[in-house]
Amino acid sequence: MSVKSITPNDYLFHHKTKTRWKDLDAFQHINNAVFLSYFEDARISLFDRWNLKPSGKSLIVASVKVNYYKQLLHPTDFLIGQKVSRVGNSSFDIQSSMFNQKDELISDALITCVCFDFNKQCTQPVYDLIKNDYQKQP
Repeated sequence: MSVKSITPNDYLFHHKTKTRWKDLDAFQHINNAVFLSYFEDARISLFDRWNLKPSGKSLIVASVKVNYYKQLLHPTDFLIGQKVSRVGNSSFDIQSSMFNQKDELISDALITCVCFDFNKQCTQPVYDLIKNDYQKQP
């Protein structure tokens, strides 16, 4: 799928949010490092859906790759679409894309997560709720 053909409809989960004044940089657009916190905020809604906690059944973010396509200006309301795009034995990927109000792609990220039990201090097979969401993709 080409970058230009990606739309919010390609994602099962949507997280609506808005820019914050404090996220502006010297060039008067949202600093590229802040995009990671926006993607993290959206990811937390998935963690809640999957009933993950800081102890016991949880996740570790192993890798994040972000692409930038357009500037994000302030103030702007925007949407982050998310889906589980790959499932392995103990790891999986979340594909996240940020869209402006015209549904234009601003940025996307591929986040690799590892299922981890903090009480036992070891990796776990990918949890069933995550596998179920992977199978529901549009």
